[in-house]
Formats: sequence, C-alpha cells, structure tokens
Amino acid sequence: MIQISLEGRTALVTGASGGLGSAIALTLAQAGATVAVHYRSGQAQAESVVTAIKAIGGRAQAFSADLSDHQAAIGLVQDVDRAFGSVDILVNNAGMDGTCAVVGEDDPQRWQEVLAVDLIGPYHCARAALAAMQKNARGVIINVTSVHEFIPWKGYSAYTTAKAGLSMFTKTLAQENADKGIRVLAVAPGAIQTPINEPVWSDPESLKDLDEKIAMGRLGKPSEIAHVVTFLASDLASYITGTTVAVDGGMLIYPEFRHGG
Repeated sequence: MIQISLEGRTALVTGASGGLGSAIALTLAQAGATVAVHYRSGQAQAESVVTAIKAIGGRAQAFSADLSDHQAAIGLVQDVDRAFGSVDILVNNAGMDGTCAVVGEDDPQRWQEVLAVDLIGPYHCARAALAAMQKNARGVIINVTSVHEFIPWKGYSAYTTAKAGLSMFTKTLAQENADKGIRVLAVAPGAIQTPINEPVWSDPESLKDLDEKIAMGRLGKPSEIAHVVTFLASDLASYITGTTVAVDGGMLIYPEFRHGG
C-alpha cells in the first residue's frame, strides 16, 4: 500500500486561517507534518485550525506576519525555526484578488497592494526559507497560483499579472535550486468553493454560468487542492519540479469548444 508520509518535516502554510490555506494545513498535518499556521489577520480562525490539527494528534502553532514586508517574512521563518526547527515545506498560499476595475479606472495603489501580497510576499518567504533548505539539502516550495496565470480576467489585471509572475518565479527558483535538493512547484486552482467566492456559488444563475466554464461541470473542493499540494510536498513527487499543476476540473481545456469552434 502506498502512503504519503511527511513525518519529521515542518511545513509553513501562509494564509492558513481559512479557505484553501486551512484545508492545506490540515491535510499536511494528516500526512504527519508539523504545521506552522500563518495568518495576517483572523487570529481566532488560525487558532481554530491549530485546534483542529491537534485534535487529530498533530502538532501546530499559529504565527502572524505581514508578508509584504521582507523583515517580517524573515522573522516568521525564524519564529517557526525556533518553535519547530527549520522549514522543510513552504506553501505560499496567502493571496488576494483585489477590487474589480479595468486599467485606467483602477487605483494604482490598490494594484500594487495585490502584487505585494500575491507576488512579493511569496518571494520574501521563499528567500527566507531557502537558506535552511540549502543547508539541509532538502526542501519543497509550493506556490499557489491560479488558472489566471494562463487565462486573462477582465478587471483583475493586478491579480493575473501577479499569478503569471509567480509562475515564472517558480520556474526560475526551481532552476536555481534543482541541484541543491530543493524542488519548487506551483499549483493552479480553478474555481474552488470557498467562503471568499460565496457570492458566486450561492447564486444559482452565476453558479450555472461558472459551471459552464468548467469541463467537469462543478466547482472544486478545498480538499482537492490540499491533496495535490500534499502529494507534491511528499517524496512520491521527488522527480517533479519547475512546473505548474493545474487543479481546475478542466477549465483550461476550454469546455465551450467541445461543441465545435
């Protein structure tokens, strides 16, 4: 029987207080990892994730930091190291899509804020975690991007730009560290049913429109992303690096074309 085991490894999951992050944190813990549950705001939610992990016999602690700040990212990695030992698995999950506005009608400051969270934050965290990973000749960095690293999205140019940039950062970082025992990957979720997009899936008309954009005809579950992340973090994926794994129910195969062009 093949089993995924992350026993003896410490995982830092950013933005783990809810949604995809909490599912990823819990699933990594189920595989045996010690989990650092990062949050920027929402301490109560982060602590509830920690409680859930401890309830299944896992080890976890909540940590707060503003990851758009380089020193804060360094401090976070140092805090995790003091609590659990060096970070073996980094999941850069924290992100935001920002306010919908086409370029020219948008707010440049808000545009930069999205890049600070979605692209600069993962850079800071990866840079902070790399030193220990290189020293130990072992580590996995998984960046959560989006199908919008491939697909444009009107009104969300900051988000799509950040996710596309994070994809190329993933490839470059993988290239730089492939001979050091460090794998770097991206996971690109499609439309996943989380509280942040409840206004879409709770409305029958908007849900129907969204489902038609997905070949499998349904939204994904947070656990379906978490399972892929956990697999990629494990030794079962030891020969995979520098690529994006899309977990999108077939959104990227353009299901609207199955009836002809």
